[in-house]
Amino acid sequence: MASDTTEVKAIARYIRMSPFKVRRVLDQIRGRSYREALIVLEFMPYRACDPVLKVLRSAVANAEHNAGLNPAELTISQAYADQGPVLKRFQPRAQGRAYQIRKPTCHITVAVAPSAQSK
Repeated sequence: MASDTTEVKAIARYIRMSPFKVRRVLDQIRGRSYREALIVLEFMPYRACDPVLKVLRSAVANAEHNAGLNPAELTISQAYADQGPVLKRFQPRAQGRAYQIRKPTCHITVAVAPSAQSK
């Protein structure tokens, strides 16, 4: 990866989803080809697949439009989810108490690069 200079990425920020749940999906597509990743994301039963699919398509569109790469030859070189700011809400409880509810957000980053076989 270090020698490869044609790595193109896309980032989705402030996604209203826990980074732990998004990482579960990203671990399945990391290192796969673009075509394989589309199939995997299509049939996985998790809600996190939608934003990940959107970011993946954006990264491939960036590679195709900005770097002139062929989408059929791309593989996912990096895929990670960082924690974003946490929205803090309060739920009223019995006897005047208030319980804190934490609504996590995350930043999803997907980078694609030409596969080793196509070079």
